[in-house]
Amino acid sequence: MSKVSTGPAEPAVPVSAGPPAPRWSAWRVVVGFGMVSLAADMVYEGARSITGPLLGALGASALVVGLVAGAGEAMALLLRLAFGPLADRTGRYWSLTLAGYAVTAVCVPLLAVAPFLGGAGLLVAAALILAERAGKAVRSPAKSALLAQAAGAVGRGRGFAVHKALDQLGAFTGPLLVAAVIAATGLIWPALAVLAVPGALAVGLLLWIRRRVPQPAVFDREAPAPAASAGPATAPPSTAARRWVGADLPRRFFLFAAAAGAATAGLVTFGIISFHATRTGVLATAGIPLLYAAAMAAAAVAALASGHLYDRWHARVLFALPVLGAAVPALALSGSFGAIVVGTLLWGAAVGVQDSTVKALVADLVPAARRATAYGVFAAVQGVAALAGGGLAGALYSRSLPALIAVLGATQLLALGLLAASLVDHRAPAGR
Repeated sequence: MSKVSTGPAEPAVPVSAGPPAPRWSAWRVVVGFGMVSLAADMVYEGARSITGPLLGALGASALVVGLVAGAGEAMALLLRLAFGPLADRTGRYWSLTLAGYAVTAVCVPLLAVAPFLGGAGLLVAAALILAERAGKAVRSPAKSALLAQAAGAVGRGRGFAVHKALDQLGAFTGPLLVAAVIAATGLIWPALAVLAVPGALAVGLLLWIRRRVPQPAVFDREAPAPAASAGPATAPPSTAARRWVGADLPRRFFLFAAAAGAATAGLVTFGIISFHATRTGVLATAGIPLLYAAAMAAAAVAALASGHLYDRWHARVLFALPVLGAAVPALALSGSFGAIVVGTLLWGAAVGVQDSTVKALVADLVPAARRATAYGVFAAVQGVAALAGGGLAGALYSRSLPALIAVLGATQLLALGLLAASLVDHRAPAGR
């Protein structure tokens, strides 16, 4: 059976040459990936801040807007179950990363065309939004695997933390750019069109990094040495392991995925927080974006702090995650302005740890050649947990706030127990 090609061959290294000497330091690679994420986040977070009004202007009902948004997020998470194993099986980490970023860079600016397509505009816009989210699923496991390789030389906690901080900067500036263009023009489509600039920058930066450091595995003591071809880094899983995706991953990985899933399910969403703040009259609608921006800043700071502590204290620093999650609803769903602000900042801090230091531990729990698969499985667990937790919080909010706070607290207690169990047998590389 012939092998299906997924894109241009990865840079090959002659057998006689040995591992290539990197042209950049590991830190330059980590920061480079962070700058790519910064530019890409400007694109898709900028678009996400305005796609609701865009779809509404094109004739969508609230139900259609909700369905498109929900389907997009489900695709962004669940499709990683396919693209994570594909990256490990083919070894084409760079190709999948580039393809995913290219989809985002193209689809978001094309949304600017939708208002000029008449009755077809809504259908085209919905398709482009879903395609952009699919691009996220294509690139995320492969990109995280490449980043884990480079971060192996600088400390994965700090490496993922710096990357997340730059990522959050893009998530902060993208919506501001969109708001500024809309304020200047009074139109949505120019704000989407201008996002072609950071999109092109993201792809260009990624191509530059690939050219300078074609094999980030040279930084990673745990990764197999680069081989003569760009094929898979390891043999395909056995027939028994192929029964279901990730069946050959370590048991402690699944325990940790369950712990992180419980922590996600028990973390009240910002949608509920903002709904509560405006419904109770504690905060005006105009203040919600500022509150969200403050939470994103807290996420960046928490990512940097927890990443630094992870490299010193190792996985024990993650015991703070369920504690943060349990404190959020009690504060953010109160009737006090100060408590809501503090609770929202804690929510942002929890999100920052989830999106950075948690990924560092995933990289330490699984073999180097199976990281993309692990990130795909992990994202699927997180997606299901987020859906379940969001539905539970929404159902309980209208019935009893004390019950909601108690249930979310119990969920975080479960997360704490699962996290402890996952770390009992934790034997990460490099003595962790």
